[in-house]
Amino acid sequence: MALRVTLGEIRSRTYKRRDAWWTVWLVDPLASRLVWVVAPWRWVTPNRLTTLAFLVGLGSAACFWQASYGWLLLGALLFHLSFVLDCMDGKIARLNGTGSVFGAWLDYVFDRLRVAVCAVALFGGQYVATHNFTYIWLAGIVIFLDMFRYLNALQMGKVKADMKAKLDEARGPIAFAETIAVDPGAEAPDVDEAVDVYSDFRTRFGLFVRIRNVLIRQRIRAHVISGIEFMMFVFIVGPVANLIVGTTVVASALLAGFELLLIYKLWTATKTYDRKMAALVKIPAQVTPARDEVPAA
Repeated sequence: MALRVTLGEIRSRTYKRRDAWWTVWLVDPLASRLVWVVAPWRWVTPNRLTTLAFLVGLGSAACFWQASYGWLLLGALLFHLSFVLDCMDGKIARLNGTGSVFGAWLDYVFDRLRVAVCAVALFGGQYVATHNFTYIWLAGIVIFLDMFRYLNALQMGKVKADMKAKLDEARGPIAFAETIAVDPGAEAPDVDEAVDVYSDFRTRFGLFVRIRNVLIRQRIRAHVISGIEFMMFVFIVGPVANLIVGTTVVASALLAGFELLLIYKLWTATKTYDRKMAALVKIPAQVTPARDEVPAA
């Protein structure tokens, strides 16, 4: 058994810089303490925790299928426990250095399967009990929105990284050439500002930026209704409040609204990217040589 680390060290080494508010307020406090308990046990690996989280999620789905309120409460409790375990796997990986590429894939796939199975169980069980076809529509909406949210996030991350990489590639040599023209001994400058594709968005929406900064100080990301909050409202708040239809409709509308906001934000970023790239391609011709060239005879 390895030496036990302090709870403060677990927080500093495993907490994400920004996370969903549900995770920050309702999951991390419990998950970090459970990690403190199990971290010294080397047989508790991230992949085993991921698998256990999925199995508990299947137990949640089995409870949801029963449809009665008591079973819905137990299903909601198991779903939250499943999510706590799912958060623990990443913390154990970061704390013990036991993460892997395969583990990241396994975590992602099991997360999506858990949502699909729980959606079929929750809404399918309600349909069997009530014969109200609304529940079938809601099951399809939940599965679609969950799929869209995470596919959209992956593609947005790829597009943003690609824009920054291309701006960095175009800006880096140019900025260095401009500096060398003035100071031949200078090092290449920091180009973070030059590759910032969201500068125009922040300038246009100052109130949003101020709200975001307040949230960031609490480790909460500005995307306050993300896939995590969506899942928790559908599979925990709705069953506990016994308002499955209303909660799902509201959560779906909020998630869709925030996704549209992200799409708009990405669109403005692409416009900023086009403008900056267009400006950068004109710079090389304007760079002054470091010393006068001697004309050929």
